[in-house]
Amino acid sequence: MQGKVSLIVFIVAVIVCGSAIGLVTAPGEWYASLQKPPFNPPNWIFGPVWTILYVLIGIAGWRAWRLERDGVLMVVWLVQMALNFLWSPIFFVAQNPMLALVIVLAMLGTILTFIALAWNRDRTAALLFIPYAAWVSFASLLNASIVWLN
Repeated sequence: MQGKVSLIVFIVAVIVCGSAIGLVTAPGEWYASLQKPPFNPPNWIFGPVWTILYVLIGIAGWRAWRLERDGVLMVVWLVQMALNFLWSPIFFVAQNPMLALVIVLAMLGTILTFIALAWNRDRTAALLFIPYAAWVSFASLLNASIVWLN
């Protein structure tokens, strides 16, 4: 029972924090005025994609926490979460796509580091991060394109 409760806490915490940041930093007029690449997805897609990813991230974080609460894998998971939650305020509130690009690239690096560290220790946690790595790779390209075009 204790394992199920902690799993639910991880998933809910990640979704609630991510959703709250998304609501507070929702794209506004400034973002609408930016030049965007032709592959820019519609705004409505981001909420569902991030919700699914946050569930996967929460499960992977829970697995890392159960494996080693004070170990490097958990530290890397926490760093990527901090970078994840920092990106939206920097991009949308501070209106600084260049700094946001630095953050998203650092986030991608920590995601890939998590996958590499978890690969031989908890393959499931590593695999749960692969869709996240793919999406953040796309987000990095999108962020870089916005920097380039503006």
